[in-house]
Amino acid sequence: MTPMSRIKEFNLPDLGEGLTEGEILTWLVKVGDTVELNQPIVEVETAKAAVEIPAKWGGVISKIYVEAGTTVEVGAPIVAIDTQPSAGPLPDDMPGPAPSAESLAAVEIAPAEGSIEPGMIGGPAPGGRTAVLVGYGPKNTTAKRRPRSGTPGSSAPVAAAAPPVVAPPVVAPSVPPTPVVTPSVVAPPPQRAEPVHARVLAKPPVRKLARDLGVDLTTIVGSGPLGSVTRDDVHQAAAGATAAPAAASAETTAPAAAVFDASREQRLPVKGVRKLTAENMVASAFTAPHVTEFLTVDVTRTMKALEKLKSRREFRDVRISPLLMVAKAVLLAVRRHPMVNSTWSAGTNEIVVKEYVNLGIAAATQRGLIVPNIKDAGRLSLRELAEALDTLVQVAKSGKTPPSDMAAGTLSITNVGVFGVDTGTPILPPGESAILAFGAIRPMPWVHKDKIKVRQVTTLGLSFDHRIIDGELGSRFLRDIGDFLTDPEGALLSWT
Repeated sequence: MTPMSRIKEFNLPDLGEGLTEGEILTWLVKVGDTVELNQPIVEVETAKAAVEIPAKWGGVISKIYVEAGTTVEVGAPIVAIDTQPSAGPLPDDMPGPAPSAESLAAVEIAPAEGSIEPGMIGGPAPGGRTAVLVGYGPKNTTAKRRPRSGTPGSSAPVAAAAPPVVAPPVVAPSVPPTPVVTPSVVAPPPQRAEPVHARVLAKPPVRKLARDLGVDLTTIVGSGPLGSVTRDDVHQAAAGATAAPAAASAETTAPAAAVFDASREQRLPVKGVRKLTAENMVASAFTAPHVTEFLTVDVTRTMKALEKLKSRREFRDVRISPLLMVAKAVLLAVRRHPMVNSTWSAGTNEIVVKEYVNLGIAAATQRGLIVPNIKDAGRLSLRELAEALDTLVQVAKSGKTPPSDMAAGTLSITNVGVFGVDTGTPILPPGESAILAFGAIRPMPWVHKDKIKVRQVTTLGLSFDHRIIDGELGSRFLRDIGDFLTDPEGALLSWT
């Protein structure tokens, strides 16, 4: 075995659910550490959660390519592992395998219209390797470059009678052309001038972003691996281009008393969970027509029922909160109104009614808002539901929620009451038709049995997709939730 064959390059794997990049949060190993197969070696934050990635091979960490805090595209190399450390030390002059340029961003400026770009699917990658789509493997054929029309070896037919198309010569605007008269010599037709571009390292998504924002990649100094241009570099360049005229306009129009001190401003990069949340909320708000209804209810009996549950032997080792009763109320109300648990399918022009409830619970974490869900929550007993809620909250607070727990939600609850907020108008998670806001429970004066008494009161807010749920259905669903919380013991006896 040669020394180079011992070194295995570990690329950032495809984490599923359409994720294309991740940020290296923490390295759990360092160069020289011995790792075993499937041992966690790095913690990566994706657009949905923070996950620990295990080693694909056992061996010794020989090199770490990416520092913590760096955003990496799926398929880019992050670490090298010596899989045969028992074979002896590596030569001193062998630093280990360098990250492949095509993985790190070695893609030049877009070629001429009609040709296949290096690094793109179906075209050649730098270094003679065939570019592949992560998760699909390489093609079984060798990479071939599409020949230019009219060049030797081209299979494209050329009409014999067609006159040659001659492009005008490219001359610098500052130097006037000087005619050269050679009557005895017939000059050959001028050749097509090939534009000369500086080599720019940038991944295809970064190049597309630059084109969309009108940014010239050749004017950017890349901050990525091997000097490659990253998404942040493009966004900063675009922001700089728009900030210059804006600043000039502000100097002429801003009042004299205005203060602009960049040193007293904080700029936070929008990435990871926060970035995905923002994109989803904007997409949902401008796709589904939202309607929100409110209902204030007396939950005194619910609070008493919780105290009874806590005293029972089978619930003593489970954390119980009012959220448990709200979740149970939602699940029972869905049985009465199954249309609420639906998805609008624009592609097929259908309403898809789900017979299972993946109940989402909005959770505020240090990395942003996430909505993990309890799969098939309608089939759980009250004890099982309490355990699932407790586990969901604890895992979310630790930042270890896997992407699979946040996929395929059908109906959600956001507990704004834990922040002392009475209620709100929540935005639907994409693909869901309803979300319930559960407000703070407060002692308030309430008319009870024709007398004013101090009762435990809360306000519910139900937002729903008006394409699926009309006012009557939304009102009945919310009213049933309120009735359950007003008298949970009676509802459990009569509804189940």
